[in-house]
Amino acid sequence: MSASRRSGATDELGPDERGPERGGPAQGGPGGPEEPGGSEGDRGAELLAALLDGMDAALCAFDADGVVTHWNREAERILGWTAAEAVGRHGFAGWAVRSADAEEVEARLLSAMHAPGRQVHEFALLTKDGGRVLVRTQSAAVPGPGGKPAGVYCAFSEVHAQIDLERSIALSEALFEDAAWGVVLVDADLRPAVVNAHAARALGIGRTSALGRPIGELLAQGVEELEGALTHVLAEGAPPAPAEMWVTVRTPDGEKRRCWRNGFLRLSSPLAEEPVPLGVGWLFLDVTDAKQAEQEAALLRFRASQLHRAARAAAECEDPAEAATVHLDFALAGFADHALIDRVAGGALPDGGTGPVRLVRVAATPSGAPGPSVLGGHSGLPVRYDDGHPALQCAERAGTVRADAGGVAPERAREWALARQWPGDAVHALCAVLRSRGRTLGVVTFLRGAGRSRFERSDGTYAEDVAVRIASALDLAGLPER
Repeated sequence: MSASRRSGATDELGPDERGPERGGPAQGGPGGPEEPGGSEGDRGAELLAALLDGMDAALCAFDADGVVTHWNREAERILGWTAAEAVGRHGFAGWAVRSADAEEVEARLLSAMHAPGRQVHEFALLTKDGGRVLVRTQSAAVPGPGGKPAGVYCAFSEVHAQIDLERSIALSEALFEDAAWGVVLVDADLRPAVVNAHAARALGIGRTSALGRPIGELLAQGVEELEGALTHVLAEGAPPAPAEMWVTVRTPDGEKRRCWRNGFLRLSSPLAEEPVPLGVGWLFLDVTDAKQAEQEAALLRFRASQLHRAARAAAECEDPAEAATVHLDFALAGFADHALIDRVAGGALPDGGTGPVRLVRVAATPSGAPGPSVLGGHSGLPVRYDDGHPALQCAERAGTVRADAGGVAPERAREWALARQWPGDAVHALCAVLRSRGRTLGVVTFLRGAGRSRFERSDGTYAEDVAVRIASALDLAGLPER
């Protein structure tokens, strides 16, 4: 049997099926020719029945007297009663509701005929096998001719299913409004479809202006890695753990490098028979500060270990000058590409001394193939440093000096380095003074190539620690007095 008394339609609730006795034209007569595929009313009734049976929600309807007129397949699935068993019964008493509750349930359902809008109720219904199901109903009046209520329809679903749906909706709204994570829904073409407020702030762009734009327009760097991750998730599914990525975002204050911890979820349509990817749910959290603190802590541990190892190795050197080069070689690891040690010509430079400062090259790392530092300076000839050279400034001020070639072409950077008597690939320099027993003994210079970042303040602190150890070794060797 169909979902209604007459192929899914009734006199009051279905399409207009009035025959001759109701004032409508007779089939086959004037104004109402019978078509080969059946009358228009029959087709409308069949369409109505198909629509009702295809609904995801359970639906039943009552006429003005409380008789069941419609009962779809979802209602049959939930309660077990077929349309043939349900349609035509008066109310739910004795079959779908306990007798003690029947009067109250019927009154609450039929009250929707005389109330504006929808009425929402929760009550327990009986299944065909005698079980009880708690359902949530939405009921509303069905208008008849002249606007008078002709009955009431009732859509219902199991409460736990409704609660699950409401939770899903509430979760989605919370993620896109109040989440502390950035949340972006990316479609199958890798374009943002929805962006929450946190993600918009992290990207430095408005929530609506980011929609539909390629990911490459939202990030200055890190686009390839992010797009690769999104493509992988669309094809293979979500990764087993979050992934950290360094990206560069454009902000009103310029480009900023940030570290994001990313989680990805493949979104598939629940309505398709086979999983059809709708896109990717991308969640991310800015962990730049924590990542930088972690990196700085690891760097400090490494440098402390290097200083310890250098001290142990230098203690085994019979020649104090060799011990100075040992400290220099250990300091280079992960810190610089080249290093030089220059001593004050003719002896130490006392504080407050006057006259030009001349420096003699004592040791240097090989400029070609890597290897240990090489001692030199036995001839005592001073290095041809021009006035204002960073090493001379360091000796005169007895303080650390940093220098950079700046953002110039490679040819100009090479000229800059060679003019200062440094290897041609040097673009960043850090000079630390060698002090021992209240005297300036010389300068140690650390150099970095174009592939490294410039020296920061923390690098200067490390260079000063190394310089103290080198100065003590040089003072012990007596090299300045030779």
